[in-house]
Amino acid sequence: MNPCARTLRLRRETRAFRKLKKTEMSTTIKRLLLSLALLSQLVLLPANASARQRARRVDIIVGGGTVVTMDGARRVIEDGAVAVAGGRIVAVGKSRDVMRSHAAREVIDARGRAIIPGLINGHTHIPMTLFRGIADDLDLNEWLTKYIFPAEAKNVTEEFVRAGTQLGLAEMIRGGTTTYCDMYYFEDAIAEETERAGVRGLLGETVIDFPVPDNKTWPDAMRYVERFVARWKGNRLITPAVAPHAPYTVSEAHLREVRAFSDRTGAPVLIHVAETRKEVEDVLRDHGARPVEYLARIGFLSPRTVAAHTVHLTEGEVGLLKQLGVGAVHNPQSNMKLASGVAPVTQMLRAGVGVGLGTDGAASNNDLDMWEEMDTVAKLHKMATFDPKVITAVEALALATIGGARALHMEAEIGSLEAGKRADLVVVDLDALHQTPRYNIYSHLVYATKAADVRTVVIEGRVVMRDRRLLTLNEPLIKQRARAIRERITRSLSSVPARRDDSAHAGGRGRDRLR
Repeated sequence: MNPCARTLRLRRETRAFRKLKKTEMSTTIKRLLLSLALLSQLVLLPANASARQRARRVDIIVGGGTVVTMDGARRVIEDGAVAVAGGRIVAVGKSRDVMRSHAAREVIDARGRAIIPGLINGHTHIPMTLFRGIADDLDLNEWLTKYIFPAEAKNVTEEFVRAGTQLGLAEMIRGGTTTYCDMYYFEDAIAEETERAGVRGLLGETVIDFPVPDNKTWPDAMRYVERFVARWKGNRLITPAVAPHAPYTVSEAHLREVRAFSDRTGAPVLIHVAETRKEVEDVLRDHGARPVEYLARIGFLSPRTVAAHTVHLTEGEVGLLKQLGVGAVHNPQSNMKLASGVAPVTQMLRAGVGVGLGTDGAASNNDLDMWEEMDTVAKLHKMATFDPKVITAVEALALATIGGARALHMEAEIGSLEAGKRADLVVVDLDALHQTPRYNIYSHLVYATKAADVRTVVIEGRVVMRDRRLLTLNEPLIKQRARAIRERITRSLSSVPARRDDSAHAGGRGRDRLR
């Protein structure tokens, strides 16, 4: 090969080599860049996962309002929000934070409104809404014996109970009550109507030592209770209970049987205790001790007991309630209307007893309005103690929320707006004339707000009233049925002597055979 050819060949090989090296370097660089990209993705994965977690999918966000949490610190969050998923609260905080970290299927605008825990009515006889206004301005004995007992004996059936329950549920939802504690007959039917309406209930089947509409004997009543508790135990809305009427209407042996049943099943026990002076006198005469002392002595009371009224208590009895973990429910308007007395609420609170608020039945109130009870409890005890500082607005709201939950032994699940608790919350308007201007949210809610100011109600994460429209109950039909039953009650009691101004009415409700 001549020198010229050799030179050309060398040049071609050199160019090919350089081209090969360039290709290899390009490939190497590309591989390096790809590796760096993959590495960056691996580094960023935790951040991306965190971002996805922050944007958690939830069912509902209620935002933009003043969140009154009623938690341990009594936090009030302006421009706050509550996120709800799977029937529980998953976040409570500033709207910007909650909205940034959660993506909701539905957003409820609460701007200019308050977001509060659902109210808890700690003592009712819900079907007795159908006896509303049947007899007023009477002493307890005349009211019971001449009106309530005859009305119940002639009218209370399962149909009556269902109609009265629907009426009461509609009234309570409209007023922002999300949980109620009930004692009546046909409680299984009450539970069905309550679950259907989407309301939370601690529901006690009443047992008593004489024939009543649903069970004529004690064994029949306890068999009913056994089935009732077994059916509803573990339900997300209904907590079944047994409800011996009172220490003066249920024998000691039967009270002991109820306690044994509660121990075996874990069922709560609801009972009227120390409502009137006459009750105290009768129990003292028959058992040699005051009502709470007697119930404690026979081993009836426990941390599953809810005692309604507790009006006439000694300091020692207050101590027993605390010692034995008994919840107490104060019913100020009913106690006032029947002139039963004023419960020692300040003493019970000071002793650490769990105290809640209740309306009692609508026949002795005459409504199921927890806003009125809050306003009344604060003012009543200021007057009774001559001390304007007792039962502050904050304490009054607590009695209807977290205090009520504690009285019912349900504070781990309801009563405040905290992550992990059941999603029971209420949106309340704050711009009515009677609410203008506003300085203190607690004062506003307790002393100025009305049931008609409740805007939207969520129970177990389900909207049951939106913008004042009931979503789970047929209001026109409920009213129609109630009016028809009113005519039937009036006819059934036509033989009862009419009083001056209520000749159109007769009958009553009762501590009842049931109050």
